[in-house]
Amino acid sequence: MKRLLPWKNRKTAETSPMIDRRLLTNIDWILAGLVVTVCLLGIMNIYSATTPYKMVGTAYFIKQFYWMLAGMTISMLVCSIDYHLLEDLSYWLYGFLILLLLVVLLVGRSTMGATRWLDLGLFNIQPSELMKIVIIITFARFFNNYHSVGGLTVGDVLFPLGILALPAALIMKQPDLGTAILVILIALSMTFYIGPRWTTIVTFICVTIPVAWIGWAYLLRPYQKNRVLDFLNPERSRLGSGYHIIQSKIAVGSGGIAGKGYIQGTQSQLRFLPEQHTDFAFSVFAEEWGFVGCLVLIILYLSLVLWGLNIARRCNDRFGGLLAVGVTAMLFWHIVINMGMVIGLFPVVGVPLPFFSYGGTSMITSMVGIGLLQSISMRRFMF
Repeated sequence: MKRLLPWKNRKTAETSPMIDRRLLTNIDWILAGLVVTVCLLGIMNIYSATTPYKMVGTAYFIKQFYWMLAGMTISMLVCSIDYHLLEDLSYWLYGFLILLLLVVLLVGRSTMGATRWLDLGLFNIQPSELMKIVIIITFARFFNNYHSVGGLTVGDVLFPLGILALPAALIMKQPDLGTAILVILIALSMTFYIGPRWTTIVTFICVTIPVAWIGWAYLLRPYQKNRVLDFLNPERSRLGSGYHIIQSKIAVGSGGIAGKGYIQGTQSQLRFLPEQHTDFAFSVFAEEWGFVGCLVLIILYLSLVLWGLNIARRCNDRFGGLLAVGVTAMLFWHIVINMGMVIGLFPVVGVPLPFFSYGGTSMITSMVGIGLLQSISMRRFMF
C-alpha cells in the first residue's frame, strides 16, 4: 500500500469556515426536490395503508410527517458542516458505534425476539442504522489515503474487510440480518468503485462460498432459514412463514396497469397484507396505483440514484467522491432489496423503502445521507 495525495489541492477543514453563507446559493434543489416528492408520496401511501387501523394517539402518517420535518432539519445541519471534518473523525465515530453495538447486546431493548434498540429515556436509538453512515465515512477515509497500482490486491482489502467484519457480526448477533447485509453491500460497493483486481474478486468468491455454508449451518436462526426457503418456494407454508410474500405478490399483481384507486386496495384495506405501512408499503402503492404509479416511483428513485452518482462525479476531491458513492450505494441497495423483496425476487428481510416506508430511524438515517450529498454538492464551488 502507498499513501496517496489528494486528487486536487483544496482548502482543508482547518482553514475553511464551518458554515459559509455563500453555500446557501449553491443548494442542490434537484436533490432536495426528488427527496421531498418521494417523502410526500410515502406519507400519502401511509395514510391509505393505515386507514383500516384502529388508531390510539397520533396517526402514523402524521408521525411520518413529523419525522420528515425532523429529518430535513438534521439534513440541513449536516450539509452546513464541511464534510472534510468527518475524515479526521471517522475512526473515532467507528469506535463509538462499535461500543454502542456492544452495549445494545448487553442492555438493549428487545422487541419480537430482536435486541436492536438503546433506551435513552426521551427517545430510543438504533446504532445499527447509524453504522450504515459511519461505515461509509470510514471506508471513504481509508480509500482516500491508500491505493494500489493496478487495482486492489487481496492484501489491500484485508484491513477494510476487518473494519467491516466486526460491526456486521455484532449486527447479525442482534439479530438483524437485513441491516447486516446492507452494511456489507455498502462497503463492497465502495470497494468495487475503487477497483479490485480480478484475482481479488475470484479469491473473494472462493472464500465467500464456504463462509456462506457455515453461516447457513451454524449462524442463521430457524426463522431466517425459513425466509430463504420461502423465497425459493413460497407455497411450502402458505399460512405460516410464506404468508407475507404470497399476500404481497397478490397485492402487487392485482394492481394491474392503472391500479384499483387510492384507498381502494382490497389486500391493504382488508388487512391481508402484513406490515403494510413499513416493509410492504410498496405493495400497497402498487395495488392502488398499478404499473403506471410504480413506474413513476421507480423513475423518481432512479433519478435520485443517478443524481447521487453525478454528485460523486463532479466532486473536486477523492474523499467527497467516495462519500457520495457510499451514500448513493446505501440508497440504491435499500431500494433494490425492498422492491425485490415485495415482488418475490429476494427473501423477506426487514429493509424499508427510503423516504417511503414508515419509520423514524430509517428517515433520519436516509436524511443524514442526503445532508452529506448536499454538503458535497454545495462545496464543489468552494475548492
